[in-house]
Amino acid sequence: MKALSCGDAAVLFEVGTLDEAVALAAAVRAAELSVVVDVVPAARTVLVVTAPGADLGALRRTVSGLPVSDAAVTREADPVEISVVYDGPDLDEIASFTGLTVDEVIAVHTGSGWRVAFAGFSPGFAYLVDGDPRLQVPRRDEPRTRVPAGAVGLAGEFSAVYPRATPGGWQLLGHTDATLWDTDRDPPALLAPGDRVRFVQVER
Repeated sequence: MKALSCGDAAVLFEVGTLDEAVALAAAVRAAELSVVVDVVPAARTVLVVTAPGADLGALRRTVSGLPVSDAAVTREADPVEISVVYDGPDLDEIASFTGLTVDEVIAVHTGSGWRVAFAGFSPGFAYLVDGDPRLQVPRRDEPRTRVPAGAVGLAGEFSAVYPRATPGGWQLLGHTDATLWDTDRDPPALLAPGDRVRFVQVER
């Protein structure tokens, strides 16, 4: 694990795998360190943000010495169900990439035990992992200038739902009416790291 200072109030920890990043973030949160104000996991990194004036050297040593399990961290609560209309413009292309039929793509997507690894890109955008390996497809060669809110997509090992309209290059399977980010909700994000997610096919 490599630790890099980020300004005067944060340390970026680089690890080798996604599961290591998720587990390290969980360990830092569980330690309830008084100087830590935020923990932000990503695919291979964990950003630990501190209160102003914190001793970053001491933080690096403390975090590096935390007991971290290599096992993926999952919340024990029931999975969050997200209803999806599988009418995405890239369904045929996804089927071609995977060697599956469109119906098989849908069956595999709904049958996978997805888990939120981390959030990013935009508020409420959760990167889901633990899907069936057959669904791993590349991003589009040319990103779309506008992906509508609620679009459900695939890219590499991840699946996700776009919380709002934004440019994007993921392969689109369908859409959902679920609200991924709502500032009037506590917490605003529907999905948090460690949450399990199950996609459910609906007709409309």
